[in-house]
Amino acid sequence: MSRNLPPLNALRAFEAAGRHESFSKAADELNVAHSAVSRHVRGLEARLGVKLFRDLPRGVALTPEGKSYLERMVLALDLIAEATEDLTDAPVGKVVVNCEAFFAERFIVPRLARFYAAYPEIDLRLETSDHLADVERYEADLAVRFAHSGALSVPCDLLSDAMVYPFATPEVARAFKGPEDLLTVRRFRDRRDDLWRAWFEAVDVAPVGVPDKDWRLQKTMAYEATLNGLGVLLCSEEVTSADVARGLLVKCNDRGLRDGAFFLVHGSRGIRRAAVRAFQEWLLKETEPFRRAQG
Repeated sequence: MSRNLPPLNALRAFEAAGRHESFSKAADELNVAHSAVSRHVRGLEARLGVKLFRDLPRGVALTPEGKSYLERMVLALDLIAEATEDLTDAPVGKVVVNCEAFFAERFIVPRLARFYAAYPEIDLRLETSDHLADVERYEADLAVRFAHSGALSVPCDLLSDAMVYPFATPEVARAFKGPEDLLTVRRFRDRRDDLWRAWFEAVDVAPVGVPDKDWRLQKTMAYEATLNGLGVLLCSEEVTSADVARGLLVKCNDRGLRDGAFFLVHGSRGIRRAAVRAFQEWLLKETEPFRRAQG
């Protein structure tokens, strides 16, 4: 059967350039020169007789024809990758995961050794940012994000109920007999300004003088301050779990407060590649102890 197929290298160059809407980023991904990507894309446009990109003052953008072609090329290349992976003994390839820095540093990174041991052929790229990566536009294969209420309005999996508890070093925590004792110490929190007030109300303690501006720190500094015995941190238990397991932090009180949830965003196209599915399944297993309905 004769098929009208452009060269595979041209399709790969176009697909990478289209996902990034950048020839330079595509070149970095494919480990080729910028000129090679440009040459492949321009050759593909000439073969098709269609303009796939329009030039901008800085960079390029997909034309409507380019967007349509990209959507179908992604599916086609995913099918090729999926068929190839089905013949291998283990998932292979690159997986790009976009994540909030605090969750990545405190939950994912301490567990990565287990992931690499299970999937040594997967090239995991963990990228952190404050904005939600657009998986529909191929900015990442998966994205981890926190939502204060309800579910995200995109296809996603629940990772954690994000129950928050007060945590401190064992030495600091020994002094506390009840939740009212936490009114007299330096308090940190990793999210919204009234989180401590909400927690005190949940444990039936009048939150006098909460919060205090002198106790507010950026979350990573607040966490380090807590590890150094400078106060108590109100934080979700999955974020602190690695340090709790090492004995560096303990819960000061067993009353928790749900302040939202963490989700794994994967997009509407579904997860076709085995390597991406492997990370999804691994992260869901790692977060399983933190998914439970609590008030």
